[in-house]
Amino acid sequence: MTDSADGLRERRRAETTRALIRAARRFTAEHGLAGFTVEELCAEADVSRRTFFNYFASKDDAVLGVPIERADAAAVARFVAGGSDGPGLSANLLTDLAVLAEERWRALDIAPDTVHDLFRAVEKEPRLLGRMLELGADGERYDAQLIEQRERLQPGDLRAEVAAQIVGAVVRSAAGEFLGTDDAGSFIKIFERRIGAARDLFSTQTALTSSRR
Repeated sequence: MTDSADGLRERRRAETTRALIRAARRFTAEHGLAGFTVEELCAEADVSRRTFFNYFASKDDAVLGVPIERADAAAVARFVAGGSDGPGLSANLLTDLAVLAEERWRALDIAPDTVHDLFRAVEKEPRLLGRMLELGADGERYDAQLIEQRERLQPGDLRAEVAAQIVGAVVRSAAGEFLGTDDAGSFIKIFERRIGAARDLFSTQTALTSSRR
């Protein structure tokens, strides 16, 4: 398959994914998960039932934007390729993690003008919140493994785990600002302000052993 054919396939898949996610969120916000069928969802998105289950394992996953086939393969490849060849962690690690998060969100149609129905769906079906928290924890573990690969670290390196946790927390807080206002600036600019505050904070702190001397 040619590069142009691959690109067309990816665009079509992204469009179908977004159509199913939007329809699932709107239907859930209006009727609850039990208030509509997969067939009704497929009719709204103009796809077949078979197509739906090629994209999502359940209505829950469609609402939360969790496709069967990961939508971030290209973004992940760029992130992993951005590591430093020299000793030590790359200086742009945290920013590149934020860029990866933004690309994932864009692929799953999470933006100020589209996320309203997701919030409404979670209000209608509170159990989805627990699933979101599980996905967040799974995502941090996955990102820690990506960091190990990118930075050529040994499996289980604590720096990779902590980097994924810190960026995960900052991304969530930045996302709240990004999705909550129309004039906060781009996601990356919001993230950079917050990660800059974290750098300033950590630079002022002494080690626990030092403070006890």
